[in-house]
Amino acid sequence: MDLNTVAEILDARQPTPWRPGDAWLGGGTYLFSEPQPHLRRLVDLSRTGWTPVERHPDGSLEIAATCTIAQLSRFAKELTTAAAPLFEQCCRAFLASFKIWNMATVGGNLCNALPAGPMISLTAALDGECLLLSQDGLRRRVRVADFVTGAGRKDLAEGELLRSITIPARALTCRTAFRQASLYGLGRSGVLVIGALDPADGSLALTVTASTVRPFRLWFPLPPTADQLRTAIASAVADDEWFDDIHGLPEWRAHMTFRYAEEIRRELGETAA
Repeated sequence: MDLNTVAEILDARQPTPWRPGDAWLGGGTYLFSEPQPHLRRLVDLSRTGWTPVERHPDGSLEIAATCTIAQLSRFAKELTTAAAPLFEQCCRAFLASFKIWNMATVGGNLCNALPAGPMISLTAALDGECLLLSQDGLRRRVRVADFVTGAGRKDLAEGELLRSITIPARALTCRTAFRQASLYGLGRSGVLVIGALDPADGSLALTVTASTVRPFRLWFPLPPTADQLRTAIASAVADDEWFDDIHGLPEWRAHMTFRYAEEIRRELGETAA
């Protein structure tokens, strides 16, 4: 789509004072998908040269905001840690064409903050942390589970930039379980639940996305009982936090979340035993 209100495209490598009507341009799959009448300038991140995915000496994984889904998928195929399969499962949850895969970015998916964003699901489930850069050069870090605050809402100040997401080494050693539901064979995720079992201490993290307006990551020191799990989810997610749109009613989303959570509890609980 032509954005006929945009008068200028700036290079992010050459800092320019931020002003109303500016927006960061990553892959552009969202920006160019619908009218953006409030925009006047785009700040292009494509030439920043950030390494798409980098493994640090401590074993952690840093994913640049400009990393495309295709790049992340290719990297994950060479990853040998226990959590490696989860990367491809979440990439496939896009159900998108190769054109989108090669343009859409991990950072863009997080910053759109849509409940069905599978990169939100992936990075929240693996206890990822966002690195945010402000216009005055200050840096701050926010857990992915706290970065997305609602449907389309995120903890991002005016002009602030999501630079990267870091996955801790310990999370990459977790055995994971993945469940996804959609009302249609090739439809947007209506429910996406991920379990991560930590082999170091036997703890279990259960992350709920797509069915809720924001990600919920529940942590249990030991795999819970069925009743404990159900109670924890019901206590964490308020009635008005079950998402409601054309892709699924809140009642269906809640029902499938509880069902998948129990399946994951059994799958990973048997592994722990």
